[in-house]
Amino acid sequence: MTDEKPASASRHPSSSRSSSQRPRPLPGDPDRERLIDEIVRVDHAGEYGAVRIYQGQLAVLGDRPVGAKIREMAEAEQRHLARFEDLIVERGVRPTILSPVWHVAGFALGAATALLGEKAAMACTVAVEEVIDEHYRDQNERLDETEVELKQTIEEFRLEELEHRDTGIAGGAAQAPAHDALTNFVKAGSRAAIWLSTRF
Repeated sequence: MTDEKPASASRHPSSSRSSSQRPRPLPGDPDRERLIDEIVRVDHAGEYGAVRIYQGQLAVLGDRPVGAKIREMAEAEQRHLARFEDLIVERGVRPTILSPVWHVAGFALGAATALLGEKAAMACTVAVEEVIDEHYRDQNERLDETEVELKQTIEEFRLEELEHRDTGIAGGAAQAPAHDALTNFVKAGSRAAIWLSTRF
């Protein structure tokens, strides 16, 4: 979605602007309440899926040296999930009905990539985190300055996801077998999960 808000506004979420200076909603844009519901729902689902991916990877690689890195990333995702679980309650948002799907699919993706080797597991991490980076950036651009705390939470988590991406790159993600096909598959699946969890 294109948002005509100045670039500097997204870099400074604490800056104040009058409501008359905010971009007018475009046709088809969700109203504010619906937008918040969608953001909290999909981010809660995404963090849950990330936790399950790492659990799947740990089931295969947990006893290897790389397991320590995966475990550290999993702990960060668990913390993210806990925050969005709180927001689900605070904002009265209905969680996605697809949680049982992500429970199975996330673990399966993590375990399958881990079975292909440590570098494939790292490639999975890089692919997922690159999609999440785009996703969180888009959300922060859509939120106005009345949602400072939520914007700050999303930005904090986005930066931590980029740290996970960098860990994956350092772990040899680019040398994963069938790297391009694997990456494209994981990214396509991640984007589909985002679309579905936003709406259902």
